Amino acid sequence: MKSKPTFIYGILIGILGIVLFSSKAVMVKLAYRYNIDALSILLLRMLFAFPFYMAIAYFYRNEKKDTTKRKDYLWLVFFGFVGYYLASYFDFVGLTYIKASLERIILFIYPTIVLVFNKWFLKKAITKVQKLAILITYIGIVMTFGSEVSITGNDAFLGGFFVLLSAITYASYLVGSGWLIPKFGVMRFTAYAMLVSCVCVFVHFGMVSKTDIFNFPWQVYMLGLAIAIFATVIPSFLVSISIKLINSSNFAVVAGIGPISTIVLAVIFLNESLTMLQIIGTLIVISGILLVSKSRNS
Repeated sequence: MKSKPTFIYGILIGILGIVLFSSKAVMVKLAYRYNIDALSILLLRMLFAFPFYMAIAYFYRNEKKDTTKRKDYLWLVFFGFVGYYLASYFDFVGLTYIKASLERIILFIYPTIVLVFNKWFLKKAITKVQKLAILITYIGIVMTFGSEVSITGNDAFLGGFFVLLSAITYASYLVGSGWLIPKFGVMRFTAYAMLVSCVCVFVHFGMVSKTDIFNFPWQVYMLGLAIAIFATVIPSFLVSISIKLINSSNFAVVAGIGPISTIVLAVIFLNESLTMLQIIGTLIVISGILLVSKSRNS
């Protein structure tokens, strides 16, 4: 049983990790003010993160006794492509159309998508409590998103669609990679998958972009570096440590601060605001996700 100081320490680390993760959307929106496109800021994020994950892959190369097979590495490449490259790209594109706060609310529904994928592909039953949680969550999404459409128009549909694709691809990564992580170890698997994602972004940019990456304002490079370090590398470690200290069930509750922290940061740095209906919808979404998390870990 964890001691009380250790438990509190784990909660505080988890909160810090979630807040840092949540800051990504705000920093991306700040970068867009300098007329940079989604692929370019994603490239900068991966360029700056790449050496860190190379170092992590090296230091954790012996994390687990190597029982992996060639097909395991092929699956790792696939999930790195889907879970980190596609999910990140869809998310960054979606942020060109919608507010950072709305983006985080939509992304936060991925646990409900995981339940559906487990039902379809792994034949895991969805309980009545989980069905109720899914219903509650999507009622909140409809309330929040519907209110945004009435304010910003059809761009909200397009942005919401891309962010939903991000949530779906990330959920598929969570479902499919669960059996691979024990074979590689958490840190090694994450580092390898992130490196795959980095390479995918590099190839994508090289094939389709005509942008000169050496001609951005200095603020864009600083934001790219900040996204890589403070919204990618550091929180990935903090979340892993928090889960180890307080377990995944308790961390799922802590993660509920994600949308709230994004809304607060967006208000401070982007002057965004939510209508009362959107605030109510956000609270409903968070309630539904917490119910999902509780039922999955009970």
